Amino acid sequence: MIPLGPAWILMTVTGWTFGPIEALPGKDFKVLYPPINSNEAVDCQCEPSTCDYAFWFRTVPDSSKVEFLGRCNNADRVSGPFKDKGRFKFSRKGLSFELRIINVTAEDAGIYSCVLSDKQLTIETFRPGTLLLPGVSPPTLPPTTTTKKPVRSPCLCKKKTSNEVCDSRVLWPLVGVLAGLALTVFCTLYYFSRK
Repeated sequence: MIPLGPAWILMTVTGWTFGPIEALPGKDFKVLYPPINSNEAVDCQCEPSTCDYAFWFRTVPDSSKVEFLGRCNNADRVSGPFKDKGRFKFSRKGLSFELRIINVTAEDAGIYSCVLSDKQLTIETFRPGTLLLPGVSPPTLPPTTTTKKPVRSPCLCKKKTSNEVCDSRVLWPLVGVLAGLALTVFCTLYYFSRK
């Protein structure tokens, strides 16, 4: 017999998953593409206040069927229909719970999600989950294209004709430098002529 807390969670998740995958809340799935016959781990990050139990579920996308995989607590005690199957390992890893799938097969495709709960089973937090697509090649992203910025000429003035040079941009700084030199020479001569 399933206790009342997990039964309510199972009914809630089942209600969320009637229909296609789009019916699941959030649609913020992490997508994994493990090779067939490999091992894959699915994490469920938790907050300290709701991190005593993790209930693991799998949603099969084609049939929208929800399977209760098992429950794991802080002491790594596992219960549920798949606890002794050997292919699903439930454990606690730091501030998260982990579901490890051993020897992934094509039938393991689906959305693996968890519901976190406190000791009294009063606070429950649904995590959107991970979409597992074993044996599928990940989509290739289009190559990023970068456009080169045009190289600017050292002269920033606009040229109207080919003979015109940046007169004002060159002339006025030179006038300023010459005026500064003239002032320096004048002041030096004045200082030494006072004697």
